[in-house]
Amino acid sequence: MERRHFLLSSVAATSAVTSSALASANGRIRVACVGVRGRGRSHIDAYTKMPNVEVAAICDIDESVLNQRLREVESKTGKRPVGLTDFRKLLDDKSIDAVSIATQNHNHTLQAVWACQAGKDVYVEKPCSHNIFEARQIVAAAHKYDRIVQHGTQSRSSAALKEAALKLRQGMLGDVYMSRGLCFKWRNTIGHKPERPVPAGVHYDAWVGPAPMRPFTENRFHYNWHWFWDYGNGDLGNQGIHQMDIARWLLGGRYPVRVSAMGGKYMFDDDQETPNTLVATFDYVIDGKPRLLVFEVRHWISNDEAGIRDGRAKGKGGNVIGNIVYGSKGYLVVSNGYETFLGREQEPGPSNHEGGDNFGNFIQVMRSRNRSEQNAPIEEGADSTVLVHLANISYRLKRSLAFDGEKMVCPGDSEATAMFTQNYRPPYVVPENV
Repeated sequence: MERRHFLLSSVAATSAVTSSALASANGRIRVACVGVRGRGRSHIDAYTKMPNVEVAAICDIDESVLNQRLREVESKTGKRPVGLTDFRKLLDDKSIDAVSIATQNHNHTLQAVWACQAGKDVYVEKPCSHNIFEARQIVAAAHKYDRIVQHGTQSRSSAALKEAALKLRQGMLGDVYMSRGLCFKWRNTIGHKPERPVPAGVHYDAWVGPAPMRPFTENRFHYNWHWFWDYGNGDLGNQGIHQMDIARWLLGGRYPVRVSAMGGKYMFDDDQETPNTLVATFDYVIDGKPRLLVFEVRHWISNDEAGIRDGRAKGKGGNVIGNIVYGSKGYLVVSNGYETFLGREQEPGPSNHEGGDNFGNFIQVMRSRNRSEQNAPIEEGADSTVLVHLANISYRLKRSLAFDGEKMVCPGDSEATAMFTQNYRPPYVVPENV
């Protein structure tokens, strides 16, 4: 593993950036949206609103979902996209400029790598990988094939948060010592679901992809797959990756030197495998000084934190999703933009609530090929995703982990390092040499 990651990093670091013409002679960008039941529907909506951008193809393994989306796009645009159930067939279409991936976590990296190899730019939903090995491979593929790969952490395109990150670097909070991510999102029990035949029109082998083949159950399929280790990464890797990325971004570090995570599955007796409550801590050393990143997942009733509440009055329920950054001169709160509170009296300081367009930024950079304009490059997404995987490994092994970000190993812990990758089910194998 150590040698593999070193070689891939070397390849990525030395890859040249070159320009790439669009397949369409008139500069129209033709996008294929993949995995369109839930989040993928937002991908379709975003692209169909853009000038000179066409949703040229839609791919989904569930024919009922696929046909519904094809009808919706045709009704909205007057043109019916190509419909496919096999992602691999999509790659042969030279007229497709980009693929926009919103499939399950365990399919993200392989599909993105295949798309890069086929010469297509990629928008890939968070988290970009299902394990640490894949986080390295997706970056290596983007560099080797000179592709624009945008990560679906939309906050990276927020004008407010870009301003917050800049002001923190300029010393607005003084000496920043802690960054917290909060994912307190109401998640009810999924219950128990029996094994049953695969529904008609569902191409289950393609859905399972790299994961072990298991009997079909409703809980392992639409959305609830998030709560099974074969396909998802729990809420830390679902909603939480957004706040994890912001926490790391605002703290200013890349990889921690030590990780510890504890938690469990509380209250419910159901099929869920991943924890519904988790506290993870990440020790950093930045510019020679110790720093701390703390992330918390809760699944049920919770208090406000620093006034963060998802659009509902205090005490009336809702989610608590956001970030808090602490420094020697005050603290900063992220929730639909940012606010600051400075000094011992916690007087209101700078704030900004201006948003941004991550899909629009992807299309912009596809046209310009200027990576300095890119808000959510895959390199940043991969680094934040590594934190999710380290926390989950610590939780599953029930111990703290030392981490060497240069060699990409847990020193002295071969069991933890072995969990950086997985056994892949042929032919859905993430290649070592992309």
